Formats: sequence, C-alpha cells, structure tokens
Amino acid sequence: MPIQKQISVFLPNRPGVLAHTCSILSEAGINILAVAVHDTVDNGVVRFVVDQHTKAILLLEQEELYLLEQDVVMLEIDNAPGELARICQALAEADINISYAYCTAVQSQERGCLVLRTDNPERALEILTR
Repeated sequence: MPIQKQISVFLPNRPGVLAHTCSILSEAGINILAVAVHDTVDNGVVRFVVDQHTKAILLLEQEELYLLEQDVVMLEIDNAPGELARICQALAEADINISYAYCTAVQSQERGCLVLRTDNPERALEILTR
C-alpha cells in the first residue's frame, strides 16, 4: 500500500460525539479503513484513514472541527508472532522513529493491518516493502 493520508480530529470526550462524526462520513459514502481513538480528560484525538480523504476533510471542516493531516504508512502484515518486532527492529536499524502505531487482526486472520506514523514515512515504506 502506498503512503496514506490520516486525518486526526479533536473531539469533545462525550457520549455520541464519535457516533455523529462517523455518521457524517458514512452518510457521504466514505469508508473508514482504520481508526484509533486516544482519550484525554476533556478531549479525544480520533485518527482516521478513509477511502476519500479530500471529501472527508471538507465535510469535517464544515462541522468546524479542528483537524490535522499526516502521512502514515499503512501495511498488510502477517498475523504471526514476531512480525511487529521485526518491523520495529528494521525501522530502528534505519534510525527511523515510530511516533505511534495501531493495528488489528483477529486470531483467525492470516494477515492484519498496521498503521505507522514515523518521522520519515517514505523511507519507512521503502524499508518495509523490501
């Protein structure tokens, strides 16, 4: 997968706010490919990778939400012990810092999906796709 655009949206940490935000995207036919929610006392940071990045940005800006865009590396990886360690080690050896990551797979899946925010996404992608 190529480098993807991730949208970080800052939302009040209250019931229903995430549901409303996801509904805005779904009603516009935008598919959420990856999501991670990080909470603080008053606010949450919701990170989305979607299939229609520009359209999503425009819709969320219309809601007057504060958001940021970042480049992230999004990879399909083997769902096996040591796979994440191998990826982290390869990036460490290349002196590439991982700012954060999120991933998922269920036990029965052969492959999972990993999203990485690094200080050099282009180089990280190059290293990890070898």
